[in-house]
This record gives sequence, C-alpha cells and structure tokens, in this order.
Amino acid sequence: MGILDRFRKTKDAAENVAEQHGDQISDGVHKAADVVDDKTGDKYAGTVDKVENAADEIVDKLDDEPPQQPAPPA
Repeated sequence: MGILDRFRKTKDAAENVAEQHGDQISDGVHKAADVVDDKTGDKYAGTVDKVENAADEIVDKLDDEPPQQPAPPA
C-alpha cells in the first residue's frame, strides 16, 4: 500500500466521521472556543473566532463531499 492509498483512506475516514458526527464536532469546537475566551478574558477573541470558523468550514466541507472512488490499481 502506497502513501497515496493511506492518505485516501485517512481522508475517507475523516469524511465518514464528519458525516456521522459533524454536529458533535462543531459543538465541541464552539465549547472549546468559549472556554478559551473565558480563560483569557476575550483577549484572543478574534483569533479564536477565526479558528472556530475555519474548523466549521472544514467539517462542512468534509460532510458535503461525496466519497471518492478508489483509484484503479496500477
């Protein structure tokens, strides 16, 4: 199994997790962001918001992508 096959399997696994548990992942990210904001007195709120939005975009992208067809054997 080549490295590209491993990357495809990992990506497929991430897509499956995002599809099945995307809401839970997003909720966890939002809760973690709230904790960071509370602990830092909102000192890094702008950065936390950027990370929070980026995480949501990644989960949404993984959840929306159809599973890729396996590459034909070489």
